[in-house]
Amino acid sequence: MLRKALLAVTLFAPFAHATAGAIDFLVGKDAAELTFYTQSSSFGYGGADIGFGALINEHNDVIANASILVSGNSKGDVKALHFGVGAKIYGGRIEGPGSKSLDAQGGAIAIGGRIRYVIPTSTPLAVLGEIFYAPEVTSISDFDGLSEYRVALELEITPSARAYVGYRRLEITHNRDADYKVDDAAHIGVRFEF
Repeated sequence: MLRKALLAVTLFAPFAHATAGAIDFLVGKDAAELTFYTQSSSFGYGGADIGFGALINEHNDVIANASILVSGNSKGDVKALHFGVGAKIYGGRIEGPGSKSLDAQGGAIAIGGRIRYVIPTSTPLAVLGEIFYAPEVTSISDFDGLSEYRVALELEITPSARAYVGYRRLEITHNRDADYKVDDAAHIGVRFEF
């Protein structure tokens, strides 16, 4: 029941006030994630990207997230460099593989950032890197920390659609003093902007 409620709220709530944004869908060997992004011009000088997403993996772990990232472009000679800083809230349930069932629920507030470099070629390629980290002090319930690292190579298919290949590691430390990898694999994905 908790899983269905998290997915419903995460995936449909942001559509009520969205005027522009993007949908990002990635699939890996053992996990899939769907994220909806919208933009807010009322936050900071250049606005912010606000995201709502949910991940599910082969062990029936479900992790929902909400993020806010303030982004900007570099000044001077390297205008192809984009960067952002922000926070991400995670919440969900991890069950773990087979007989090693963890049955842990919790959440975490992470800070992090993103860097994206558009390669100056005739083929529209970009390299993306993201990192988010939550220590024990910003984690609740059964979660005692969280880290997420992601790298990707993007290809712009049209001005409003990108395809990418990448690698992500999402690791949760739970209250049994162990690290559990929710996702640790390569993935492919698409992002549609509207």
